[in-house]
Amino acid sequence: MLTFDITHNDHCRRLESFLRTLMPSASPGYCRKLIKNGAAKLNAAAATPDTLLAVNDRVTLKESAATASLISPTRPALDCLYEDDLVAMVNKPAGLPMHRTAEQEANLVDEGMAYMAWRGTPCKLYPVNRLDRGTSGAVILAKSSSAAGMYGRHVKETGLDKLYLALVVGIPDESGVIAEPLDDKESETRYQILLHGEGNALLAVTPISGRMHQIRRHLEMIGHPVLGDKRYGMGELSDYDGFALHSFRTVVVRPEAGPLTVCAPLPDGFWGLAQRYLGQPPEAVIARLDTCLAGGGAGA
Repeated sequence: MLTFDITHNDHCRRLESFLRTLMPSASPGYCRKLIKNGAAKLNAAAATPDTLLAVNDRVTLKESAATASLISPTRPALDCLYEDDLVAMVNKPAGLPMHRTAEQEANLVDEGMAYMAWRGTPCKLYPVNRLDRGTSGAVILAKSSSAAGMYGRHVKETGLDKLYLALVVGIPDESGVIAEPLDDKESETRYQILLHGEGNALLAVTPISGRMHQIRRHLEMIGHPVLGDKRYGMGELSDYDGFALHSFRTVVVRPEAGPLTVCAPLPDGFWGLAQRYLGQPPEAVIARLDTCLAGGGAGA
């Protein structure tokens, strides 16, 4: 039996996604099969692919030649949070643009297609939603133009239920609603403090509307910009590729399959920022985050 203990780096990750970090070359259905037939268990009990992991959970895998041959000592280049025949939801690193730029630098779409080809399931990828270059976290990539159109229409009509985490300058009120118009359009952002240090705070943020740079602009308007946000804040972070804003939880409705909750674990660098600016270990952040999630998120 192979045993893996869950740390803060995989807190709230789906069980299937965790198995795929262990076996990046496995076909999309292989990990689901392991869970379904009981070869993969969570805390010695049966689970589902969508079960969200927590710190100190234990995942066990029945040892076999096939599984052993697929386990990799390194994590995959693409952190895939969820995948089916239509879409892949991935955890975008901070500092990585969504698309190819004039400088021909690395970008999420090209890296995603390279990974799919390496795995033996080549496809063209189309972003359904987007994150700014400096923002990390969950994004949806469709595997065809028709899937992109279908999901894109859904997002435009109903939006995405998203929860962000933001490290900000200063300490705002414990919770609040920012309803300042953006680009002459009604806009609303809700937030609550999870933790704070002497001069910075970690917020759970829910954008109710979907304006460009909404969270960053709204937080700057109330005098608490996101750390590292050069455009709407106070300059870059010297040891972090982007700014301290992370798309943590996304609830998406799949055609004929119902709602799915996907969480994107925080990047290593974000944990380091929390330690430095809040003086808090990962365990404290996770405890407050779990309380927030249990209560329905920011402003619930």
